[in-house]
Amino acid sequence: MADTISTTRMLKALEAMCDTIEAEKDYLSELDGAIGDGDHGVNMAKCFREVKKKLAESTAADMNTLFNDVGMVVLNSVGGAMGALYGTFFLKMAQESAGKGELSLGDLVRMFQTAEQGILDIGKASLGDKTLIDTLSPAVRALEQSENAGQSLPEAMANFEQAAQTGMESTTDMLAKMGRASRLGERTIGHQDAGATSCYFILRSLASAVAN
Repeated sequence: MADTISTTRMLKALEAMCDTIEAEKDYLSELDGAIGDGDHGVNMAKCFREVKKKLAESTAADMNTLFNDVGMVVLNSVGGAMGALYGTFFLKMAQESAGKGELSLGDLVRMFQTAEQGILDIGKASLGDKTLIDTLSPAVRALEQSENAGQSLPEAMANFEQAAQTGMESTTDMLAKMGRASRLGERTIGHQDAGATSCYFILRSLASAVAN
């Protein structure tokens, strides 16, 4: 396995991400139905179908173009907070990967840090509020630790995915403090957050870019 990710490989990972969201749409809506509107999976699938169409015609020679294309489609295809949050996520990844045809672990750390900060700035959620931040932030911290420990890219991405999964699962025991779910108070405890789950599927797909 290489210690960099090529644009071609990232394109394949992004296509896999679209397929995953499509495959998991009913599960995401089921999770959302317990404490939200029940439409998270449907909305995400609709959006990522548009992303897949865009990727199918992509001639992106660098990461910046690739992530910018995804970010713009997401921003324009999903209504409400989710479109803004995930749109910002991909656009910040694009901004941080300007001019790069391949990515090292250091590049990925910087990209995910910038994307995380972008979401924190507009979403105003903190760790423990039962949102996608509970998946994203632990994954980014794991990536930073892997870089500091001098791990290989495959090792780092395996740790990144594991931290994302643990973060997602931790939302089950949390009290929702943001969005519509927050109105249900104690009734939100015992339900895994739909946004944290879709975030995990996205991060897992991006991590798969390092696998053969």
